Amino acid sequence: MPFRPEPAFQHGQPARVGVLLCNLGTPDEPTAAATRRYLAEFLSDPRVIEIPRAVWKPILHGLILRTRPAKSAAKYRTIWTPEGSPLLVWSRKQAIMLRGYLGERGHDVEMRLAMRYGNPSVASQLDELRAQGCTRILVVPLYPQYSGTTTASVFDAVAGWAQQARHVPELRFVNRFHDDPGYIRALAHSVQQHWQAHGRPDKLVVSFHGVPERTLTLGDPYHCECLKTARLLAERLALKDGEWVVSFQSRFGKAKWLEPATQTVLEQLGRAGTHRVDLVCPGFIADCLETLEEIAIEGQESFKAAGGQEFHYIPCLNDDPVWLAALSEIVQDHLQGWPTRSGDDSAAASATRDRALAAGAKA
Repeated sequence: MPFRPEPAFQHGQPARVGVLLCNLGTPDEPTAAATRRYLAEFLSDPRVIEIPRAVWKPILHGLILRTRPAKSAAKYRTIWTPEGSPLLVWSRKQAIMLRGYLGERGHDVEMRLAMRYGNPSVASQLDELRAQGCTRILVVPLYPQYSGTTTASVFDAVAGWAQQARHVPELRFVNRFHDDPGYIRALAHSVQQHWQAHGRPDKLVVSFHGVPERTLTLGDPYHCECLKTARLLAERLALKDGEWVVSFQSRFGKAKWLEPATQTVLEQLGRAGTHRVDLVCPGFIADCLETLEEIAIEGQESFKAAGGQEFHYIPCLNDDPVWLAALSEIVQDHLQGWPTRSGDDSAAASATRDRALAAGAKA
């Protein structure tokens, strides 16, 4: 395997620390061609589709990539903004704000944003961090709940890049933050802000991205971590049993997925005469197609068609200052021991020299 081109090693160059935020990804534009490129990369990941390649490849290229891109592109057009894809727009804002929060706390780091599928790629952003002299990099997948289909896939992308690097930086990863107090506090604050402005619902639906049920039996902790996030959020909001429910959205294929399905829950609530439902998606840190189109549009239609009267989608955390403060704390916890403050390296070097001199004097 050939090595990727990289900067020549420079003796005495100050070591820099980099932080790489990583979200799922998005097409470059809401067209069938761009969506096809994105889906081809996404659905070719064996972490996402756990079907033997020989079986899956003909299905993907012979059927799915011939029909789904145009339909998905049409959905993307309903949520696209003048700045671009909402997921990329919000993720960029988070990266900019996070660097500011860390800077206010005295941390000088190089910050980059990558998308696991699409652009900017994980490899390109790691290349940029290395070009800036980063010898230590913290990788932060923006998935609160760990799953092999998401978090582990980011690790695969980083490992694939490292396999082609001659000078591999020291790496750390944030695996999960599903029960982080700051994250739960930010979620509750977001819901409370909505309720202060619009009143409270009859039922709060806490919807997470779905995965096949077999991932649970194979050892993936995602289901349990989703349930814990929901329970902690409900406790923070002082909700009673019966005032909230957990569900899972975005089913794909014929396999059995985690239940109950969000669409089924919304239809059942509508048929039961529930007047108002509010829905929040804690597994998504930034609004995207799955929240803005599948939930805010399609979910609302399903609820009202079944007899429901009022549906409120509570936006993702996006650029909420409470959330960015929580994320900065998560990052700082994982940066401990690394030289992120000016003078850290020189102080460490001085301490090393002092110890060496002391050892020499004793000898």
